[in-house]
Amino acid sequence: MRLLGRFLKDRWKLLCFFAGCAAIFAAVFFLYRLSLEPVLYAALLCMALGLLVLAIQFVRFCRRHKQRQRIFRQPDLLYREMPEPQTLEEEDDNAILQAFGEQYQKLLGDWQAQKSDSMDYYGAWVHQIKTPIAVMKMLLQHEDTPESRMLSDELFRIEQYAEMALTYLRLDSSASDLVFRRCRLDEILRSVIRKFAPQFINRRIRLEYTPTTLEVLTDEKWLTFLLEQLLSNAVKYTKHGTVTISVTPEKVVRIADTGIGIAPEDLPRIFEKGFTGYNGRAGQKSTGPTGLGLYLCKRAALKISARITASSVVGEGSVFSVDLNLPELQVE
Repeated sequence: MRLLGRFLKDRWKLLCFFAGCAAIFAAVFFLYRLSLEPVLYAALLCMALGLLVLAIQFVRFCRRHKQRQRIFRQPDLLYREMPEPQTLEEEDDNAILQAFGEQYQKLLGDWQAQKSDSMDYYGAWVHQIKTPIAVMKMLLQHEDTPESRMLSDELFRIEQYAEMALTYLRLDSSASDLVFRRCRLDEILRSVIRKFAPQFINRRIRLEYTPTTLEVLTDEKWLTFLLEQLLSNAVKYTKHGTVTISVTPEKVVRIADTGIGIAPEDLPRIFEKGFTGYNGRAGQKSTGPTGLGLYLCKRAALKISARITASSVVGEGSVFSVDLNLPELQVE
């Protein structure tokens, strides 16, 4: 009924014109006192023919509307499956769309090429920057002074920030970047813990972790990045105390710290891009360089269909939870 109403509304001028012509004929025959029977008979025949024409047009109208709706849901069909033009005006509209489509495809191709070049450059840059970082780490291993430990911490942060820059570029990559398989969660957690072991030692922070035998269906690379970012935040904002990593039977990984916590007014926004509010952390900004750390965590969680949440009490610490309990999927 909605389509029928729109169909008649689009043709109200034409319908009014025919109604006006019929009224004129009826008025002339009435004034001249002519027999109305032939006129009514002819009018009924014309009305039947008109209704038939309108019915055919309505069927075509519905078909073309459905075709456009399908194109609307799949924009890539816009320039290949547009309905055949019925009028010169529609031909002009299709020609304009074709011109815009060709320009869009050209711009899209240029943008994709530029993005690919950027990915290649930053990928090469990250791998190249790791070499001098590794050399500096080796040189500092021969010294055990407060200054050398401080420099080691800063080198570790530089390496993390380089990885974050590359990850930020990869966020919008296609689904082919994902490789889902069953992974032993304990192995992933242990690799993350080993990476941060020097940070725990240098900062004299205690780590509590209970091994797990659970397996999860996930992308190992993105899950590792997610856990590294959360553990990095826990270490960074825990001056003294304990960081606890636990896994529930429901496949929820919890990283809890006894740090300075997050203010209630900041907590709902900590996963927003660029948010660096003073969230109860003694005037320190909480989410990494330019507020990207937890934003990247949120995006990484979305890529692997995980759910990340946070709770915190100022002065007592924070708890970040990653729910990895995915529905059973068929692994190819």
